[in-house]
Amino acid sequence: MSNLEELIERLCPDGVEYKELKNIIKSLNTGLNPRKFFKLNTEDANNYYVTIREIRDNKIVFSDSTDKINDDALKLCNNRSNLEVGDILFSGTGTIGMTALIDEEPINWNIKEGVYAIKPYSDIIDSKFLMYMLQSNEIKKECLKRIFGGTVKSISMKDLMSIKLPVPPLEVQREIVRILDNFTFLTTELAARQKQYEYYRDLLLTFKPIESTILNERTNELELSGAIRWMKLGDIADITKLAGFEFTNYVQYSNNGSIIALRGLNVKNGSLILNDVKYIDHSDFSKLNRSKLFVDDMLFTYVGTVGQVALVDKNDKYYLAPNVARIRFNDCNVKAKFVLYYFQSNQFVNGQMNRLMAESSMKNLTMEKIRKFIIPVPPLEVQQRIVDILDRFDTLCNDISSGLPAEIEARQKQYEYYRDKLLTFKELKKEA
Repeated sequence: MSNLEELIERLCPDGVEYKELKNIIKSLNTGLNPRKFFKLNTEDANNYYVTIREIRDNKIVFSDSTDKINDDALKLCNNRSNLEVGDILFSGTGTIGMTALIDEEPINWNIKEGVYAIKPYSDIIDSKFLMYMLQSNEIKKECLKRIFGGTVKSISMKDLMSIKLPVPPLEVQREIVRILDNFTFLTTELAARQKQYEYYRDLLLTFKPIESTILNERTNELELSGAIRWMKLGDIADITKLAGFEFTNYVQYSNNGSIIALRGLNVKNGSLILNDVKYIDHSDFSKLNRSKLFVDDMLFTYVGTVGQVALVDKNDKYYLAPNVARIRFNDCNVKAKFVLYYFQSNQFVNGQMNRLMAESSMKNLTMEKIRKFIIPVPPLEVQQRIVDILDRFDTLCNDISSGLPAEIEARQKQYEYYRDKLLTFKELKKEA
């Protein structure tokens, strides 16, 4: 018998009482609307204004894009919501049901209208237990029954407070929190391994215009033997796209066939994603010669979600669809896979792609701008060594069937299953 089972058997063998939320909390408040009471991001604003964007993985996470308010606005907000350690934040508008626990003094921040601050009675319910309870599928279903609104959905504070929850003894609550915290830690640890991969990928793909270094295996410091050439992409590759008139006049989509038009949604995280494809077997291929794809052609999405890349792995199988560029390398000293990894690095994304994209009013890049990308070209043996290392990392971290994403997804499903199981209680029958 587990410790939790022993506690339930000893403390609540006949079930637990279910109570409405309003009966186990001191208060439920929300923030102020800045359009009515104050302005955001004024020159003297130095306090954080928390919206749904900052509620992530049960925590409050601030970023450069977090809105800020000045001291007068913070005082107004504090008078309204009076945030304290142990309060639970719950998104009541938009994406409903996002939760976070306040675990440190909220000295210089407060919340937006539509973010609810729930203050539990600590002698009745553990704050973290209540947070986990609000995330359970059973409570989410109860929230869905109470949602109102058109484009922007909401749940009123009154309706939220009417939801009934199981309230086991505090010892039982805390044991459940301990178990779920452990599940959360293990999932977070897997995600950290993903970040570690990204760190080493960027380290391997960060180059300086230096004359001569060496590859030192003992220290795992990748250095170059020979000079690095920095070259414009347009000088080492042919870059093209499917023209609008070609698509309109010569391409015919169907849901069955053998020849696939690769769209933006088929290019993601360095791979071809083929679970949603359009076939073009009945198109006029005599007019589409330049959009035919061959092995080692690189795909680059240039509209919408810009910068997703993948390599073509088969001949006579794929053609370009709109919004995806084809990059075909014509320099024998450049490995396509090396450039694919470089295009995924933060050095390239932040140092070049985002800067060029910032010049446009829409999220897009022209072929001319793509041709201006500057690519480091170390010797072929160094490119191959980097590719070999990152291939191993990539298989571990990104393989959809055996890598970290699959493991994280499985762990998340396991967590949700046990969370809902742990938070399901037999209701105590009241005596007549």
